[in-house]
Amino acid sequence: MSPVLEFDGIARSYKRGVPVLDGVTFSVEPGEVAGLLGRNGSGKTTLIRVAMGMLHPQAGSVRVFGLSPFESPVEVKKRIGYAAEDQVLPGHSTIAQMTAFHRYLFPSWDTAWERQLLERFHLDPNARIAKLSKGEARQVALLCAICHRPELLILDEPGGGLDPAARREFLEASIQLLNREGSSILFSSHHMSDVERIGGRVVLLDGGKVFLDRPLDALRENLCVALVPKASAADSAMIEREPGCLRARSIGGDWHAVFEGQPAAVSRQLAVSLGANGIRCVQVPLEELFVELLGGQR
Repeated sequence: MSPVLEFDGIARSYKRGVPVLDGVTFSVEPGEVAGLLGRNGSGKTTLIRVAMGMLHPQAGSVRVFGLSPFESPVEVKKRIGYAAEDQVLPGHSTIAQMTAFHRYLFPSWDTAWERQLLERFHLDPNARIAKLSKGEARQVALLCAICHRPELLILDEPGGGLDPAARREFLEASIQLLNREGSSILFSSHHMSDVERIGGRVVLLDGGKVFLDRPLDALRENLCVALVPKASAADSAMIEREPGCLRARSIGGDWHAVFEGQPAAVSRQLAVSLGANGIRCVQVPLEELFVELLGGQR
């Protein structure tokens, strides 16, 4: 089957010589859930806006359902659901007016599911958008994004600014869509816990490029962190030259290095190359792994 979404060499800058995206290439397959991770400013929102046809890339191409979102915007957007942290809904409208407008736009609108989500989120259809809390407004945006049963759901920081309970409720509604319809989902977040909840794959952006693209299970099982005393290595570059090393950074009196491989195998490798000088290798939760990959001075 053809990918639902394809990025090929996407580049985009806002300042001359300072790329936000620098040759980003990956695709999302039918029924796949991909979490787009990266620090703030890593280009996640820019890439999503390119996918939505809201922002032209300066190099590369994007295809959604095999179509260009710039050349075939109507054909593409009627098959996509989209919700974003900075999305602004018309404050003067009521929830009922918002859903009626989307029902008009999308013939596939599922009225029964609309009612179910209104009850699940405890939303009053007669409430005006301007009177809603941030979490309630986000829930209305999600309802409008999914009740036409899109083939591709794109969420940009869907839980940003929400408390943990509201973020869980928001994401579980997305899971329901996936289970019910087999839709593909691309969502950006800087919360690894969000990715663990609904993701099947992680695409990590750093320095304008795809730094890591792995199934979630592979991250859990095949990456570890080596704690290397600085007495064993003069600088981080010495460790990063080791086979399987993804990144190393300085923490106190140690180098913290992320390696591909099981802890025991990586320990044996480093004992041979750097000497058995108190080196420890451990598997860590994904949230800590994310910090190890992107934290520090970089």
